[in-house]
Amino acid sequence: MADQQPNSPPLRHQPQLFRSFFQGSFGCSTACRAEGKRLDMVISSGHDMLLEKDYAALRALHVSTARDGARWHLIEKVPGNYDWSTFLPMIHAAENQQLEVIWELAHFGYPTHLDIWSPAFVDSFQRFARAMAQVMRDEGIERPFFTPVNQISFWSWAGGDVAWLNPWASGRGRTLKQQLVRASLAAMTAIREIFPDARFVATDPLVNVVPRNESRAEHELAARLHEAQFEAWDMLAGRIEPTLGGDAAYLDIIGLNYYDDNQWFTDGSTLPADHPARQPLSALLAACWQRYQRPLLLAETGAEGAARAPWLRQVAEQANLALAQGVALEGVSIYPVVEYPAWADDRRSPGALFGLADANGNRTLHEPLALELRSQQIRMQSWHQ
Repeated sequence: MADQQPNSPPLRHQPQLFRSFFQGSFGCSTACRAEGKRLDMVISSGHDMLLEKDYAALRALHVSTARDGARWHLIEKVPGNYDWSTFLPMIHAAENQQLEVIWELAHFGYPTHLDIWSPAFVDSFQRFARAMAQVMRDEGIERPFFTPVNQISFWSWAGGDVAWLNPWASGRGRTLKQQLVRASLAAMTAIREIFPDARFVATDPLVNVVPRNESRAEHELAARLHEAQFEAWDMLAGRIEPTLGGDAAYLDIIGLNYYDDNQWFTDGSTLPADHPARQPLSALLAACWQRYQRPLLLAETGAEGAARAPWLRQVAEQANLALAQGVALEGVSIYPVVEYPAWADDRRSPGALFGLADANGNRTLHEPLALELRSQQIRMQSWHQ
């Protein structure tokens, strides 16, 4: 695909919502993969011990916006009692480094004393959200960004349909999705009591599902699966199932997670790169923008090994095409920023910008990705001049 050059006509949309267009996402899942086996990516990546260094490393690469998470299961070990000792250092480090953070409240994890299916779960999450917002207000935070529940649709599938992670249910994905939407709405309501101008990023995978063959049944199945990616956003906005309490005011910024395998057949197998049904990322972004007319953030994207830099180049080119078409894409966030053992099988994930820390707390920078990042940053700056 032809690359857009710096002397091209001005982009129809000029991103300005975040401090930086190119961003970084830290792994911060706290899912339980099995009873008693809690996954805490903040710990497994060493990020909890290297907050200041990790944030400073991003700023050194001219990245001023990041995604990171508060760990609810640690903050509320005792029902109704909040221990902010794991969260306050994150706030302070971000402020010290002048890093803007989109804070996640629940990334596949929650305190073990809660029953996620009960109304009490929603009430507890609302109280936690209000308390977290108040702590941030007390610390002098202004103009905050939040993701109340990360990837509602994916969590509903992984935890409610295929029992891959907590709450390990099968055939209850729709019910879990409804519950997570209720929790998100309650959290946003509570946060706005403290921060009326808070902004919210609702993240989920951006996918393209196509039929395996030309049969009517396959086409209908593909259409249903493709449309399902929008359900959580539609619920938040009150477009479907209005009894959940959704409203257009709750659908603020749409966060999209996109990887090479986000386009697949109805049987779940990935579309080959040269398959004619494969859609350009710019087209998928444009479709989402046309559907909701809300700001978009490519909240997670990346590749493994040597594919890291070429993937970012490809994504940036597609992002530029979308911006040239007037799509309100406000940022692209590299994931993961720092390496961690992969949470599906404990292997090391080789796709990070920075590697695991050595004994002295130093991480190795993946230079090809960093060079590509800088190239794209310079190109983006040239279009703003």
